[in-house]
Amino acid sequence: MINNIDKDHQATARLKLRSGTVILTVYFLLPLICNGQDGNAGIEAANTQIRSYFSAGTQLMYGVGALLGLIGAVKVFQKWNNGDPDTGKVAAAWFGSCVFLVVVTTVIESFFGIR
Repeated sequence: MINNIDKDHQATARLKLRSGTVILTVYFLLPLICNGQDGNAGIEAANTQIRSYFSAGTQLMYGVGALLGLIGAVKVFQKWNNGDPDTGKVAAAWFGSCVFLVVVTTVIESFFGIR
């Protein structure tokens, strides 16, 4: 009687192990089967989509640069009025960051051949 219970327990354990293995195999292979698409078409679609967003992104970068330039100008003006000795360094840092933003946008445009 005890032998039959052990055999039933072992059979149940094997069945659970096999069903778990099958479920995991399906779980990991199903996304590969479902997403098996042409790679070139996906890359071209991504390229087209990114290029369509670039002009809006460029305008956004210029807008952020203008806003940061105004904030920097106010900060430099406040330091200049207070007579702080490091006004030149702060002005150079803010001006340099705005120039960097414009240069990066231009370099990205020319590097990717957009426009």
